[in-house]
Amino acid sequence: MEIISVASLWFIPFLIGFILLYGTFKRVETYESFVEGGKEGIKIAVSIIPFLVGMLVAISVFRASGALDYFMNIIRPALTLIGVPAEIVPLAIIRPISGTAALGMTSDLIAVYGPDSFIGRLAATLQGSTDTTFYVLTVYFGAVGIKKMGDAVKVGLLADLIGIIAAIAVVIILFGAG
Repeated sequence: MEIISVASLWFIPFLIGFILLYGTFKRVETYESFVEGGKEGIKIAVSIIPFLVGMLVAISVFRASGALDYFMNIIRPALTLIGVPAEIVPLAIIRPISGTAALGMTSDLIAVYGPDSFIGRLAATLQGSTDTTFYVLTVYFGAVGIKKMGDAVKVGLLADLIGIIAAIAVVIILFGAG
């Protein structure tokens, strides 16, 4: 186990050193390339700020308007029938939108119900089984200027839905229903 710890400490410095030596061997101006990459990274970061602000405002409006609570009350009876706690629904809805908000919700669920509870386990599994679809599309598609992302949204949300269903199934199979 100690070998893995030492290897993990030295992997990144070794990789950086290897890239620099390989670039030097290939006669690439490595420092200049690094600086140009940094400039490009800053330009991309500045260009995605409007997309991020729009997404964060939309999340805040959705939560503050009460639409999330209204939606939860509508689907609570159906969730009860299949043994899924309604407390997990906000996480399932927010996760495709914002990883940070979803992580906060997961932390809250674990703090309230405990890490070994059905809800805690389901929240943690759901967090790892889904992705921040809208965030990914907003940032990466926005950064490269792709405007038509309808098919990517559909596929991403389908993957999230499958991830949610799989998380519920796995937690029920491994730990029993809540």
